[in-house]
Amino acid sequence: MSSARGRFITLEGGEGTGKSTQARRLAAALQKGGLEVVLTREPGGSAGAEAVRHVLLSGAAKDFGPQGEALLFAAARADHVDSLIRPALAAGKWVICDRFIDSTRVYQGAVGAVPGALLDSLEWVAAAEARPDLTLVLDVPPEVGLSRAAGRGEGADRFESEGLAFHTRVRDAFLALAKADPARCVIVDASGGPDDVAALVWSSVRERLVPPERPLSAKPAATRKPAGSGRRRTR
Repeated sequence: MSSARGRFITLEGGEGTGKSTQARRLAAALQKGGLEVVLTREPGGSAGAEAVRHVLLSGAAKDFGPQGEALLFAAARADHVDSLIRPALAAGKWVICDRFIDSTRVYQGAVGAVPGALLDSLEWVAAAEARPDLTLVLDVPPEVGLSRAAGRGEGADRFESEGLAFHTRVRDAFLALAKADPARCVIVDASGGPDDVAALVWSSVRERLVPPERPLSAKPAATRKPAGSGRRRTR
């Protein structure tokens, strides 16, 4: 990629941490600051990946086991990167993605016990040219996150339906991953209200990615659900 490559920000964390809300708010704030922004999600984000999304989140692939799920996530990610993320970054746009490689590392790797060597290979094939510049790990106790998820009234997906012990392991794995890669990852306390969390997210993005010669005056927009956003969230 050229030196004009855009920036790539991912939001990660367990269920109900507010990733989708904060991704939308961050995208709006960056756009207000004059940047071209692409907002996307995983699994999904491209035609091919959206087709795989339903299979994964409906639980239809659960019987394949964590390794089979990892392969499906990688296939969806490869299409997502090739058709959307990589072209956008090459064009100098900022890409904000609700979940990416770290979710696979946590759900299928740390919790599902898929070998790291296999995940390394899948990651290299699917996302070699799409390494996030910044990963925001939104963190809340799993009890809080699951309560928030249930409050949406959409019904539990493949991963939300797992028990508290599973989600505790997910949280621990995300925190361990972030602490092992502090140059890329920032842990964000997402237990507050949307405005408070948005302020923390905005502060991290400005500190890590916005050069002093290009100050952004935008502030995170108030929480607003865009028209036609009734699609189910990511895992």
